[in-house]
Amino acid sequence: MAATGNTFFFPWEVSLMEWLQGHISATGISIISFFSMFGEEILLVLFLGFIYWCYDKKLGRTMGLSAIMGLTWNAMAKNVALRRRPYFDHEGIRILRVVEPEADIYNIAAQGYSFPSGHSTNAVTAFGSLAVNLRKRWMIAIAIAIPMLTGFSRFVVGAHYPTDVLGGWLLGLIIVLIVPMLQKRVKNTLALYGILLLVNVPGFFYCKSADYYTGAGLLIGFMGATLLDDHCVHFENTRKPLWMVVRLLGGLAIYLALSTVLKLPFSKEFLSGGSTAALLVRCARYAIIAFVDFGLYPMLFRLEKRANG
Repeated sequence: MAATGNTFFFPWEVSLMEWLQGHISATGISIISFFSMFGEEILLVLFLGFIYWCYDKKLGRTMGLSAIMGLTWNAMAKNVALRRRPYFDHEGIRILRVVEPEADIYNIAAQGYSFPSGHSTNAVTAFGSLAVNLRKRWMIAIAIAIPMLTGFSRFVVGAHYPTDVLGGWLLGLIIVLIVPMLQKRVKNTLALYGILLLVNVPGFFYCKSADYYTGAGLLIGFMGATLLDDHCVHFENTRKPLWMVVRLLGGLAIYLALSTVLKLPFSKEFLSGGSTAALLVRCARYAIIAFVDFGLYPMLFRLEKRANG
């Protein structure tokens, strides 16, 4: 899909981004770009996996729901604003870290719209949900520092305007407050999941970017996985370092393997083409990945007891 959408910005945003890219060294850019990882897929999977598989399953559910709701609501907001990314319209701004490396940088279906920043939302929902639930000073400090660094990195690398970052932070904060509140007030899990799904359904009727369908698939799969655990699996967390590492590496391996295998029946052109069929396939792929990794995979944890004798 061609780079269509709306162009709106404050002049100071463009001036600031051009100044930063022109005055920060290549090494500095690389270091700053690193913090974008805290809002990206693989690191979030590892972080969520550690909390859910190892540390505290209940907390992991809250974090997972918050993070995934952040993905879908962010994409729904993007598909309303339809704001083009800065490098689409300003020759003085370079894109130094693309969202989807395998797609054309001007393919807006793959790269997504600009407002609000998804990385900034992701960092707030992931680390903010832990801070709200753990209420530790060190965790609160981390929950402030990492989203700030992540957001700063997004406009330094040319992927977002500064106001995209501000919008992403605000959306993440709203989600961090709303999801735990709903969990407390709606005790029935099926009713809670029904509410969360309903508020996301409108996105299927107007969202044209891949990020929404990624989030919707993850939400469906993660909800199914937790329901399976409630009724069949009942896995237990572990604080043993060896098994924590094994669980994390195993979960990451399954995630990466499924991400590759489920693409094989389709051409690269189809997957990145932005058609309705391709977006629905993406949704189904991520639903399967989340269900297997967070629902079926924990069944293997029972083998730990046998290994321990």
